[in-house]
Amino acid sequence: MSKKPADQPTQTETTGHSWDGIEEYNNPLPRWWLWTFYATCIWGLIYTIAYPAWPLVERATGGFLGYSTRANVEEQIASFEEMNAGLEEQLASMDLTTLGEHPDVQNFAVNAGAAIFQNNCSQCHGSGANGGEAGNGYPNLLDDAWLWGGTIDDIVWTVTHGIRNEQSPDANWSEMPAFGADEILPEEEIDQVVQYVLQISGQEHDAEMATAGAETFEYECAACHMEDGTGNPGLGAPNLTDAIWLYGGDVDSLTETVTNSHFGVMPAWSEEFRVGSGLEDWEINAVASYVHQLGGGQ
Repeated sequence: MSKKPADQPTQTETTGHSWDGIEEYNNPLPRWWLWTFYATCIWGLIYTIAYPAWPLVERATGGFLGYSTRANVEEQIASFEEMNAGLEEQLASMDLTTLGEHPDVQNFAVNAGAAIFQNNCSQCHGSGANGGEAGNGYPNLLDDAWLWGGTIDDIVWTVTHGIRNEQSPDANWSEMPAFGADEILPEEEIDQVVQYVLQISGQEHDAEMATAGAETFEYECAACHMEDGTGNPGLGAPNLTDAIWLYGGDVDSLTETVTNSHFGVMPAWSEEFRVGSGLEDWEINAVASYVHQLGGGQ
């Protein structure tokens, strides 16, 4: 039986491996390291037997201790639901205009509403409720411009029934004509009315075209946006005299809006219209309370 080669200067046995002239000693591992390694192997084996570990076809082995993080979470959720049941019941049936008279319910509503908003509303309105990028068609909920009213009851109605959807027969509904696409107005008059809107919103404009556009606005637009352009929230017609624009307030954006119109849709969130994925009454009241107190509620 041949011996393994030895390092010449030290006469220490080597593995026989050599890299660029560097040889590896064949020294035994430290005993403390070996015992630690064996202990971790034994501990790992016991762990896989005691806790869920080995994947099967449909689920992992349960472990003889029966431990389940999913069951723990479900238990904690059930515990909190039981704790909050009274508040939820009270919030679902109360007059929200009196919410300030019930600090405990109000605190619960705002905090629960914030979580509901992040889960269901932030995808469109932004995590901060500012509507995300300006001009994208998703309203900023922090200001005081409300197309369908900003009282707490108005917000509850909008969340419950939505806007221009086919789910709820009571959805907020309005539709602006596509003045260009439907050939209601010629391109020249569209350009003129756009200049008039720029004028009443305090932007740079062509005065001569704006004067001509004022007449078109009176006949075609004032019925919804009012004669002074301040809008009608009950019809979902925005105020055109401020700096708040749902689809943009520059020349190109306004021309696009007048020519082709927009038809933004918000789903109805009530369980009545979204079976299996809707919000309960207390959840609607909670998210409405959260939105209302953000700063723009009326």
